[in-house]
Amino acid sequence: MSSIPCGIAIPQAFTGSVDLELIRKFVTRAEALGFDSLWVQEQIISDSAILEPVTLLTYVSALTSKLRLGSSVLLTVIRNPVQLAKSLATLDQLSNGRLTVGVGIGGAHVPESVFGISGERRVRRFIEGIQVMKALWTQPRASFKGEFWKFEDVAMEPKPLQKAHPPVWFGARDAIGLRRAARHGQGWMGAGSSSSSDFVQQIEMLHRFLDEEKRNHAQFAISKRVYVAIDDDRRAERRLQEWFTVRYKRAEMATRVSLWGSRQECTDKLNQLVHAGAQHLMLNPVFDEMEHLEQLAEVIKES
Repeated sequence: MSSIPCGIAIPQAFTGSVDLELIRKFVTRAEALGFDSLWVQEQIISDSAILEPVTLLTYVSALTSKLRLGSSVLLTVIRNPVQLAKSLATLDQLSNGRLTVGVGIGGAHVPESVFGISGERRVRRFIEGIQVMKALWTQPRASFKGEFWKFEDVAMEPKPLQKAHPPVWFGARDAIGLRRAARHGQGWMGAGSSSSSDFVQQIEMLHRFLDEEKRNHAQFAISKRVYVAIDDDRRAERRLQEWFTVRYKRAEMATRVSLWGSRQECTDKLNQLVHAGAQHLMLNPVFDEMEHLEQLAEVIKES
């Protein structure tokens, strides 16, 4: 694993009050330990205390100077792409060009009606929203003509610091989503809620779609979000199940998608993902975050 970059998820969900000191300690220590990047998720509507991702990344950008900052993933179908383009361009400027924009379409669990948005033609809205952001990021005075957004000669400054724009990575599980990633993205991150065996099958499909789109595999990032717990087997499984019950309301999901066990067991399981084709891993501890930060840094060095 030492041969590939590894990122880590920022503490973002809290059972009680938001712990700013934990966030500060975590991200500064992650930078000192040599992780590649820091990552956030998006869940706007929740009965858990979960911080909004773009705001959190903006805060973290001021606490760090080297680590890349990524979203895994922004549910862009519930956001206005013009406003989001501005927020992300600002974040890329404030972070000195360290942003990776992870995007996803979400599923039936996304309450679009709460945001005043129709659930109809959501794939078309998703693609157009990405195209709108790219137009505003790259064209001096942007014009766009689609089904949902139409505008001409619109200026938006400053542009993102990264040119032509921050890399856009897609979250996707099924064949349609993977084809969409190959066509429109600069990378793909396998979902944390998919298993290692799912990831292997998804990579095979993705490679086929990249070939069909005549994309250069070497210029397309492949990552995997991994829920991981280094702990005694039974205790780790129980604590993962407790977290998945709170976060996803599905305790059984922990057993299907997470990696846990001793440090060596976790190292072996993560190396299997690398051998399957992962070029980047985003490690996501869900309890004892500071302890896991230190242990996972050792796993990366030793493997």
